[in-house]
Amino acid sequence: MKSESMQKHKKEAPKSIKGAVITLSDSKYRDFLKSVNNDISGTLIKDALEEKNEVVFYSIIPDDAGLLISMINHVIETYDVDVIITTGGTGIGPRDITIEALKEIFDKEINGFGEIFRYESYKELGTGAILSRATAGVYNEKLIVSLPGSPNAVKLGLSIILTELGHLVKHLRE
Repeated sequence: MKSESMQKHKKEAPKSIKGAVITLSDSKYRDFLKSVNNDISGTLIKDALEEKNEVVFYSIIPDDAGLLISMINHVIETYDVDVIITTGGTGIGPRDITIEALKEIFDKEINGFGEIFRYESYKELGTGAILSRATAGVYNEKLIVSLPGSPNAVKLGLSIILTELGHLVKHLRE
């Protein structure tokens, strides 16, 4: 049962937002430089956002923390964007740097997203869900959502976050 205040907030939330998508992957970046775009997860995010929203920026970059932060700052400074969704670089391998980079810049972390993501992953995958480090947070009054690179994980993350995007953006604009 939803609270009355949450229902009111959702009614007052923007019906459409502007989003950016950044894929982090060394291999997809190398392919992208050869004019081959095999970014299934980034495409899933773009397509899902474009159903009710606008995608104003999309890029594939290598797993590089400095480049990710520079790209996020570029997007915020150059585009009228409400949310930036990243995919990839969330694992525990040595090149997985997304979470550490984002936690350095977050003004606030939205812990509930990661918690719900891991809970839903656990229901599907069992204890292997402990590997997930999906997160969300606020930086410079913009929402940033970080999803794993797996297409199935992206679908799960989108199923959690898409219905709340307008609501979250409304709170950021207050």
